[in-house]
Amino acid sequence: QVQLVESGGGLVQAGASLRLSCAASGRTFSTGTMGWFRQTPGKERDFVARVSWSGGNTYYADSVKGRFTISGDNAKNTVYLQMNSLKPEDTAVYYCAASGNIGSITRHWQYDYWGQGTQVTVSS
Repeated sequence: QVQLVESGGGLVQAGASLRLSCAASGRTFSTGTMGWFRQTPGKERDFVARVSWSGGNTYYADSVKGRFTISGDNAKNTVYLQMNSLKPEDTAVYYCAASGNIGSITRHWQYDYWGQGTQVTVSS
């Protein structure tokens, strides 16, 4: 089993920055992919960004490209999501996810483990 714990959410004004962290424990992967998703009430969980553990390969949703940066620290088993120039439409619960697979995996069903989520609220 893999346990994921997110932190770093909060309430900020538009244009501000936040950094989310996701600490992994248990049977962690030396390869595979870590991702961030977000969800608003009544909607599907949407892909935000992913990073491969081994090579640091990253990929972003168009809606956050150029504003968000995902990175991983293998030594700390932690993944970060730096969010800059936040907009009200970024308001959501953000979830960290882990998969043993690599490649272009951007759908929530392609991930095996999930954190509990952290709320990000951006006021206008």
